[in-house]
Amino acid sequence: MAIRKFKPSTPGQRHKIIGSFGNITTNVPEKSLVVGKSASGGRNSRGKMTVRYLGGGHKRRYRIIDFKRRKDGIPAVVKTIEYDPNRSARIALLFYADGAKAYMLAPNGLKVGDTVMSGADAAPEVGNALPLSKIPVGTVIHNIELRPGQGAKMVRSAGSFAQLTSREGSYAIIKMPSGEIRKILASCKATIGSVGNSDHILERSGKAGRSRWLGRRPHNRGVTKNPVDHPMGGGEGRASGGHPRSPSGLYSKGLKTRAPKKHSSKYIVERRKKK
Repeated sequence: MAIRKFKPSTPGQRHKIIGSFGNITTNVPEKSLVVGKSASGGRNSRGKMTVRYLGGGHKRRYRIIDFKRRKDGIPAVVKTIEYDPNRSARIALLFYADGAKAYMLAPNGLKVGDTVMSGADAAPEVGNALPLSKIPVGTVIHNIELRPGQGAKMVRSAGSFAQLTSREGSYAIIKMPSGEIRKILASCKATIGSVGNSDHILERSGKAGRSRWLGRRPHNRGVTKNPVDHPMGGGEGRASGGHPRSPSGLYSKGLKTRAPKKHSSKYIVERRKKK
């Protein structure tokens, strides 16, 4: 994966850095795996804005990704590597030996023509999905389930990966991208390798318009608002606004937001590192 920089022919091009599409093999998605997607603009069912700074953007179609990888023991050939407007990672179209088709997240190193497989008998190779109990200790993994059969919930963004550090009884000990170390049932599946498109973190939009294409509206700070609109608003001149807080008044720096009696806390061996 590479990035592209541009000559400063316009102000928007001067700082623009985008990913290369050299590894993408088609721009037409598999029709049977695509559904329509409606935009909410940050509004709920009553039309009230509940999430700020969302709206507009290019129309998208949702690609149905197989996060469960339930076709155990059936080999699949990678037919295409495709762009997905709904996520930072690239996706791969699989043609299974029994005729089924599915999309999966494309890990680093996966190419068109490669064969992948899922199940306990699969080899621990890039793109294969195995139960954590069958993955060698020290292996880099992604696309991790939290409950058996639920489908992958963690480590799915571009360039991210976790590491299987050890096993304790029926649990596997995983080091997450955040630095958190936690237990996950060893019967949960994970995919070998790291998520592709690792240069995504280097991208720069270059201009405000590109953020609008992605559905992001302008974000103005609380200190620039009036007291009626935000707790940090108002004041003469450029006032600092006092202690950082949300529009509802909740402290936004240093206040713990995790529920103190959350069920999953007992599975966390070591919390993530503080910045």
